[in-house]
Order: sequence, then structure tokens, then C-alpha cells
Amino acid sequence: MKSDFNPACPVPLQQYPTVLLAHGGGGRLMHNLLEQVFLPAFGNPLLNCRHDGAVFEADAPRWAFTTDSYVVRPLFFPGGDIGTLAVNGTVNDLAMCGARPLYLSAGFILEEGLPLDTLRRVTESMRAAAAAAGVQIVTGDTKVVDRGKGDGLYINTAGLGRVEHDGTIGPSSVRPGDAILVNGDLGRHGVAILAVREGLAFESSIRSDCAPLVSPVMELLKAGIRVHCLRDLTRGGLAAALVEVAEAAGLTARVEEAAVPISEPVRGACEMLGLDPLYVANEGRFAAWVAAEDAARALDILRRQAPATAPACIGAMETGHGGQVVLRTALGATRLLDLFSGEQLPRIC
Repeated sequence: MKSDFNPACPVPLQQYPTVLLAHGGGGRLMHNLLEQVFLPAFGNPLLNCRHDGAVFEADAPRWAFTTDSYVVRPLFFPGGDIGTLAVNGTVNDLAMCGARPLYLSAGFILEEGLPLDTLRRVTESMRAAAAAAGVQIVTGDTKVVDRGKGDGLYINTAGLGRVEHDGTIGPSSVRPGDAILVNGDLGRHGVAILAVREGLAFESSIRSDCAPLVSPVMELLKAGIRVHCLRDLTRGGLAAALVEVAEAAGLTARVEEAAVPISEPVRGACEMLGLDPLYVANEGRFAAWVAAEDAARALDILRRQAPATAPACIGAMETGHGGQVVLRTALGATRLLDLFSGEQLPRIC
């Protein structure tokens, strides 16, 4: 009597439209994820070694190192996505040290059920952002968490950059008389995120300013501008950066509100929503504290780098009550800027 029973195990599926817990388990599916998603997007000689880390030659006496994690909601927004944020945010932290970014690591926390097409879209954004910034993603890691435990996708990136100058760029180098410059109009990233998250429609479309800051910083240094401090204006916006630097330097920052560049769409959106644009996050803007004699030349360089973004000198540092930021309003009154106890807009990066 012939039996139809066949004890052989079926061949497991190799292609899935969404992330499974098994994609983080170290087996065949994880191997497929690396081969089909990450290596095609980030492939380079160091990453292609497929080792536990990247080994490279160090050709500079000073290096800058940083790390950051990205939990933005939603994952995609006008002007960028979590992938462009993850690259540009870490690249910009290195640039604020006066370093030329070279290498990044990328760690992915994936939630079970995340569509693989979404992951591919994010990795393609990261690939393009890394190419624009002149960096390579040379090592990384992937973990998968249970459905409902990861909000889709979180990314951690760490970066290494080469310091190609002899100066010390940081709050300790800020001096009385230093001019305070910003490289463009403020508040677009935070407002763009809020608009998508809450389904708000404004008369004018507001796009995130997410961009790498390597080029303008390197041009300032190349031109011999005496850059004493740099700070990217992310969480807490311009106000937080001013307060943090003033406190660390033990000086007073005096700022002209009328000089701070804010586009009319962002200003109108902030007025409608009850937000202070000085505290709204940016992802492609920085403040620079430079020697007063170099301020005009520095502004010329910033304008040539991005003429449409309205770089401006917004104030100067002075002695007095250390740690204060004094804002002269458009009406001629003065008020002190301080740090918020939390955030106006959470989950913006």
C-alpha cells in the first residue's frame, strides 16, 4: 500500500515583505537582510570585509568622535526622512567640532512588521546623504524587536572625523566681542515635522532644512576665519545653543531679534501654534562665534555657500552676567532667553 506521507521538511521561505523577528536572529533571514538591503545601499571596501568592525589607517594627530540616535516620528517628512537625519545629524556634530567627517557606523532597531520597502527607502536616503556629505558607512548592527515595541524604526549612528587644523573650537574659546552668526533661516525642520504629524496644512509648504554642514564649515576654516565655537541648532533651537555657550563661556550673549532670519511661513505657523521660533529645532542650521574682525568675511562665505538661506549676524558676546542671553525684541524691549524644562516639539530627530 503506497503512502503519500513525506517526512521531508519544506524549504523555508526566503523572501518576506515585512521584517520578522527572525531577521534579527543571526540566521539565514538576517543574512538575506544584509545581502539584499544593507550591502547594496552602503557597500564600500571597508564594509564589504564583513568583519565585526572596520580597520583603517589613521593619518591625522587629532580626530573627533560622536554618536547620536534617531527616533523621529513620522519616519518621512517634507525635505527628508529618518535616514537623512541619521547621516546628516552625526555628520553635522562632527562638523561642529571643526572636523571633516569620514566614517559612520549605523545601528538599526527594526520593529517586527516594518515593510521592507520602507527600510529600503530609508537606506537609499542614507546612501545619498552619505555620498553628499563625503562619508562612508563602514560598520553597523541590526536588531529586531517585537511588534508594537519599536515604533517602526530607530537608528543610531556614530561618526569619526579628521581635525585638519590646530585650533580649539568650543565654548572655552569664545571671547568678548565675538560676533554670533547663523547660516540661514530658522525653524523649518520642527514646523515641517509638526505639520505632517498633526495633519496641518499651511498656505505655503514648509520643508525641513535637513542638510550636511560640512562644506560651509570647511570653507570658513580654509579661509582662515577665526572660528571660536560652532553649534548646530537642533533640539532647543537657537535659544538653547545661545544659553549653553554663554553659560560655558561665562559671558553674556546679546542678540537682536530683528536680525534673526525666520521665513514668513515659519513665523506664521509658529504664531498660529503658539510656538517660539527661537526654540524650534533645525537640522541644517548652525551658529558660529567668530572674531568680530572676521564677521563680514565669514558672512560672505556663508552666503556663497547657500545664498537662498539668509545667513546673518544676530549679535555679539560681552562681559557681564555670565551665562545670560539678552534678546532685544523688535519693539525695543529686552528679555532673557532661558532653557525650557522640556521640549516644545518632542520626537523631532
